[in-house]
Amino acid sequence: MKIIGKAFLIFATLFNCPFLNAQNTEVKTPPMGYMTWNYYGLNIHENDIKMIADIMVESGLKDLGYNYIFIDDGWQGGRDNKNNIIPDPQKFPSGMKSLVDYVHGKGLKIGIYSDAAPLTCGGYTGSLHFEEQDAKTFAEWGFDYLKYDYCGAPDNRETAIERYTKMSNALKKTGRNITLGICEWGDRSPWLWAEKAGGTLWRTTADIRDKWKSIEKAENAKDLHRTGAGILDILNINADLDEYAKIGAWNDPDMLVVGLHGKPGAPSTDLGGVGCTDVEYRSQMSLWCLMAAPLMITCDLQNMSKETVNILMNKDIIAINQDAAGKQAKRIIKTSDWQVFLKELSDGDYALGVLNTGEKENTIDINLKEIGISGKIKAKDLWSKKTFGIRKKISVKAAPHETKVYRLSQQKR
Repeated sequence: MKIIGKAFLIFATLFNCPFLNAQNTEVKTPPMGYMTWNYYGLNIHENDIKMIADIMVESGLKDLGYNYIFIDDGWQGGRDNKNNIIPDPQKFPSGMKSLVDYVHGKGLKIGIYSDAAPLTCGGYTGSLHFEEQDAKTFAEWGFDYLKYDYCGAPDNRETAIERYTKMSNALKKTGRNITLGICEWGDRSPWLWAEKAGGTLWRTTADIRDKWKSIEKAENAKDLHRTGAGILDILNINADLDEYAKIGAWNDPDMLVVGLHGKPGAPSTDLGGVGCTDVEYRSQMSLWCLMAAPLMITCDLQNMSKETVNILMNKDIIAINQDAAGKQAKRIIKTSDWQVFLKELSDGDYALGVLNTGEKENTIDINLKEIGISGKIKAKDLWSKKTFGIRKKISVKAAPHETKVYRLSQQKR
């Protein structure tokens, strides 16, 4: 058997066998980039994508790791007379291959969107029963990523697994490395099956809205589709799923709403999405980085405020997200006013996140020994950039809805 296996390996290598060129879904750190949905909605154009690519390079976002552009719903123009899916000729007059080449020419990767049903969430052409044909088309265009939605599909888990597996297999068959992002909003507990179905990341909650939390109480996670999920609502679901995150398999709590500020007409303004304060946006960035979440910007890149730039381009915070260990932080304290997260990093350091969920400024003392840290510690506040020494406890003062993040290192003797 070993001899036959080696012979097959040599044969496949020499003759470029698609089996060996199958999709490599391992993404060693959480994907970072720009997702069109919460800013552009269905109104996207190829010139928007080119502009985004230009700004990501010129602003330095690409150098910080934001190396994807994800085209969301609304790009489709139906099917041709051979049932090949085609882009809307008004929105993408140059064609997708030309656009992909432009983005790749900037040193960036690019993703596309479809749905595991006849129609997408926006009512455009989906991929059900055309999985192999569409996967082949996406590969020929040169796409690197597929966000695969679930609007219009049956509620049961078995069908979801079947449809996502079918698309994953179709992508693998193309021979191109196309990462699959599963987007069924956590309703069927995808953290239990999505990796096996071929997903590299999976949405864990309802769509995020541009707000701190739902005003109306949600009875359960699915009820957030009705009440609208804010940053805190999503945190409270995703934080409990740390055991399922690892290198190449990521919990996805949806996009960053940082910098949207309640943009009129944006999908994120639905269900009470009136915008957040910069403190709340900074908390989302902090918490998403602690949770090893994909970082998908979705604001107006041409008109970012200084504070938005500072939030999205904080190298120290991004380093926590992109840490090579690939671990999601554990929530080690949860009270009515505080949530505390601890994340073990690849170099032996720890990231400590402290969120004040209350409505007034408050202070918490954290005993290091009680959270498993001993010795003389150097702490760096990753937002203020101040460093200080601690031995037994750290005292954290935080404004309402503020998250403080510290990198804790053992001081050398």
